[in-house]
Amino acid sequence: MGDLNIMYGSRHRHHMKKPMWIIVLVLFVCVFLICAYIYPPQSSSACYIFSSRGCKGFTDWLPPITVREYTDEEIVARVVIRDILKSPAIVPKNPKVAFMFLSPGSLPFERLWDKFFQGHEGKFSVYVHASKTKPVHLSRYFLNRDIRSDEVVWGKTSMVDAERRLLTNALQDLDNQQFVLLSDSCVPLYNFDYIYNYLINTNISFVDCFKDPGPHGNGRYSEHMLPEIDVKDFRKGAQWFSMKRQHAVIVMADHLYYSKFQAYCQPGVDGKNCIADEHYLPTFFYMVDPGGIANWSLTHVDWSERKWHPKSYGSQDVTYELLKNITSIDISVHATSDDKREVQRWPCLWNGIQKPCYLFARKFTPETVDKLLHLFSNYSTP
Repeated sequence: MGDLNIMYGSRHRHHMKKPMWIIVLVLFVCVFLICAYIYPPQSSSACYIFSSRGCKGFTDWLPPITVREYTDEEIVARVVIRDILKSPAIVPKNPKVAFMFLSPGSLPFERLWDKFFQGHEGKFSVYVHASKTKPVHLSRYFLNRDIRSDEVVWGKTSMVDAERRLLTNALQDLDNQQFVLLSDSCVPLYNFDYIYNYLINTNISFVDCFKDPGPHGNGRYSEHMLPEIDVKDFRKGAQWFSMKRQHAVIVMADHLYYSKFQAYCQPGVDGKNCIADEHYLPTFFYMVDPGGIANWSLTHVDWSERKWHPKSYGSQDVTYELLKNITSIDISVHATSDDKREVQRWPCLWNGIQKPCYLFARKFTPETVDKLLHLFSNYSTP
């Protein structure tokens, strides 16, 4: 029995030593490889110790990355866009903000906008696209400011066509430097001076843009958009933007990417409900100038009801507290439409400084105009 105990003990100690040596050997090899990566051999003779081909960088050991060959149309589009973006911006002595209204007909908040514009002549331009009925104007700032309009159908590229039509007209005035798209239900949250300085003194565009892997985001993507538009570049965002002049020009210069959305981002295409005005500009700018946009819209909307359209504010909703709460928001929030419901948050940075995200808000019903006029002087002061 004593011999058996000695024998078993000896075998037990031998069993413990073997894996310990393996662990030590593995650790030694790992340390050696890490040191070789951080401090690679500099002389060719040292390199040949490891390989007859000499020294290689870490990336040389990775599989080659295949770069897709661009089509002729893509090359042309990218050259034009690159040259426009690299051209120095010519800032006029009296830069203006173009306020572009996308409306079915008359503007219910024209009196409020009249009060907003008063005393600031020469610093703004007004353009109205009325898609259903000829508008009746109450303010002198809106008289003779209607552009040639066409029918607009929600969810179709006719909405983007209307935006481009507004940009075309506004670009004809060389003094216009920022181009703001507004709806008939939009109202200003600040006085004119604050909004003007916010827009004119920044060199970016406020285009909403985020990645949504869910059914209302990437689920709307069509593979027919390949090869120019890949699903990894497909983005979503609100249509209401403020765009600097160079960006407005490249939007008008773009035919290639827009034509893809025109053909394949329509309700019912591939059995999907693709909304062009929610995807074209976010995807376009993510592909051509992602660092030139703020990734949020300057127009506030409330999607808390989780419907196809945002919450509408009636007369009972409009209070000083509501408007102040909106103007106090300085964090941009987006939620994905998949099962994870991931919430994406980032600070609203203006020239590197965190500031309120929103200069405008919607969706206000027409009967709120008198209440808003009464509150305007109080809530619009920063």
